[in-house]
Amino acid sequence: MATYMRNVFLVSSGMSSRSLHRLMGKRTFKELQYRVMCTSGTEEPRKLDIPQFNDPQVQAILKRITGLDLEKVFRPAREKHGRSSYKLVSEKKLKELQIEAEEKAKVRLEMPPVVAERKPIHKIFARNPELRGLDSSKLVFTDISFGLRDRDRLIVVRDPDGTLRMANWEERDRITQVYKPRPRRQIEVPKLFEEGQLPVLFSEERHEMVLDAACTQFEPDAADFIRVHHRVYEDLDQTTKYDLLRSTRHFGGMAYYLAKQRRIDGLLVDIIQRYLITDAEDLIILYHMMHPQCKSAQETKEKQLKGLELIKMYIQCDSSQTGKLELVLQSYENEQADSTTDEATSMS
Repeated sequence: MATYMRNVFLVSSGMSSRSLHRLMGKRTFKELQYRVMCTSGTEEPRKLDIPQFNDPQVQAILKRITGLDLEKVFRPAREKHGRSSYKLVSEKKLKELQIEAEEKAKVRLEMPPVVAERKPIHKIFARNPELRGLDSSKLVFTDISFGLRDRDRLIVVRDPDGTLRMANWEERDRITQVYKPRPRRQIEVPKLFEEGQLPVLFSEERHEMVLDAACTQFEPDAADFIRVHHRVYEDLDQTTKYDLLRSTRHFGGMAYYLAKQRRIDGLLVDIIQRYLITDAEDLIILYHMMHPQCKSAQETKEKQLKGLELIKMYIQCDSSQTGKLELVLQSYENEQADSTTDEATSMS
């Protein structure tokens, strides 16, 4: 874009909102300001019957099934080769350090938001064909006044054909990064987010890295943010490598996505195989919250089912992998029965 687009920044020409006011005229400028404040933000999402991602009950379930593996949460981003250090502490101090580590881990496991995609911007202010051909590049006018939110900042583009319009989201993100740069965010979208590059990263099991990079580069309601997250979730579901995100801040988003898409069976198999039965129950409860009209949700509510009975009801009524889930659940029950027998034998 930089090769064919010349940006006319207000900062480079000493133009503030007052200067832009004089340049464009009082009426036009006030009209543009009003319009940008009305159209720049995403619209209120339509209320749905299903609970949203930020619903307290949904958040509580997602945090529980994410897990809290401190070694994974605090693993170094890059392996450092050096001399290890050890400290001798009392048992009381050790417990205090463990509690402190758990609190820090919970902060690291705060999940990225899941919101609706922002609406495209197609606002045209004026068409001036008499200006066609005056310049071969687009001209970008930006209000750099202090105290404005990025979503409320006026950014207007004059196209080579003379059209005066509101900047689209791609242009807004790029120009905003020029004036108010955010750490580690690039002006141009990195190539790692291209569709041709993602399978290469997935083959190297770098799913978490891709999601972390997407959270840095894009706004949560950006189309690319949503696209990249869904691509990662789809690949993990196809390859059943769910554990790559367990005890990371992205596991909850994946579980929410799969529950919303009615595709929790693969994740449910993985959870039961790890004998995380309470997590399996939580996942099905989340599924029932999002699809209250499904048969297993109605049967569970009517019969007040919990634990294994709830899981069996889901397998019987709504599972698409009934045979596989029955096998792994039977394996779990056999293991529990053997453990109970061994304990009884040892006590006798």
